[in-house]
Amino acid sequence: MSGGPEPGLDPEAWERNAGWWQEGFTEGADAEYEEQIIPLTLAALARSERILDIGTGEGQIARRVARAGAEVVGIDPTLAQLRAAVSRGGSPRYARAAATGLPFADGSFDAVVVCLVFEHITEPEAAIAEIARVLRPGGRFVFLLNHPLLQTPGSGWVIDHILDERYWRVGPYLPVDVVMEELAPGVRLPFVHRPLSHYVNALADVGLLIERMEEPRPPEGFIARSPEYREAAVIPRLLMLQTRLVA
Repeated sequence: MSGGPEPGLDPEAWERNAGWWQEGFTEGADAEYEEQIIPLTLAALARSERILDIGTGEGQIARRVARAGAEVVGIDPTLAQLRAAVSRGGSPRYARAAATGLPFADGSFDAVVVCLVFEHITEPEAAIAEIARVLRPGGRFVFLLNHPLLQTPGSGWVIDHILDERYWRVGPYLPVDVVMEELAPGVRLPFVHRPLSHYVNALADVGLLIERMEEPRPPEGFIARSPEYREAAVIPRLLMLQTRLVA
């Protein structure tokens, strides 16, 4: 959720709730970012010199990648997020733009990273085509999602007291589902669920070849803050696809 939605999914929702994101998901505030998302991203982007962070939000990933020595540009459609990103400093440069209309020339970047953003985008094929366009040949696209299979709407840990069984219920997987989800009191943000094949086929259509896939278990810091999740710790919350432009 590091960015904001495309038009059609209440674009003002992210402007209204930017402060909630900026307080709860910046450096050191969220265990999943600190212990899992950022280390995975840094490893996947190693040796890339010019990187685009789409849905940069308040710039957490952009800053961390830039500290590793890369030139980083972050974009986001949410003005309140970009203002926070600029105020928090570091070397990244920022621009206000949507994923479906990147204001960059063809082949501008060695790598693109998109972290927990496509769940809020209504035109994923157009966004993936734009990513392929701005990548140089052989460039990498690092794509992080809430796991499309195991975190579908309605999924969750179920304790059946009658049968004395515990299991992870998977909600409806194949239908595309659009919801406004309440993440905290008064904080409602749009989410779009799509099956994984939707994304894989869109990647293949523009020549983005999947080279590696990660489905990490939730990190210990997250489980410590959400102990009710410990028994479901074998169910990944995150999916990362590392792709390379071959077309």
